[in-house]
Amino acid sequence: MSKQTLFKLIGRLGIGTYKAKSSANKGQAIAYISNEDFDLLAAQTVRGKARDAGQPDSKQGERGVFYLIELEPGHDPGRYKVGFASNMDERLRQHHCSAPFASIVATWPCQALWEKTAIDCVTQGCVKLHTEVFRTSDIAAVRTRCNQFFSLMPSPNKTR
Repeated sequence: MSKQTLFKLIGRLGIGTYKAKSSANKGQAIAYISNEDFDLLAAQTVRGKARDAGQPDSKQGERGVFYLIELEPGHDPGRYKVGFASNMDERLRQHHCSAPFASIVATWPCQALWEKTAIDCVTQGCVKLHTEVFRTSDIAAVRTRCNQFFSLMPSPNKTR
């Protein structure tokens, strides 16, 4: 588990860290947690990876929404992000850390397994800026492609 992921999980669980200078590392500051908090942390991980409470270990069958978000509608309306979220409110909260004016254009019921295919389909003709961040001159056209893609997909809520 990366240090960043570990500290995010510690924060989400409300675990307090203690700081001290290490005698083994030339007085470098280190953070540590209590044994009880370690047990709590260990219970929230599977093979060194964080586990979301109430979520299946595999995202393959996970259901949620595919979202289209404008990152800076007032300043740069053509820059948008698409992706999958099992909890849209939490996902938008996370995006607000780096894009405080981000707003949801639309969401569609989705399975996590469809995410990469949906992104490849709906971002045709757009400029890729980052992993799931793109630029377009027509956000309405992107929304239309999303509507078309998801109209062809089966209901993600039905089990086979």
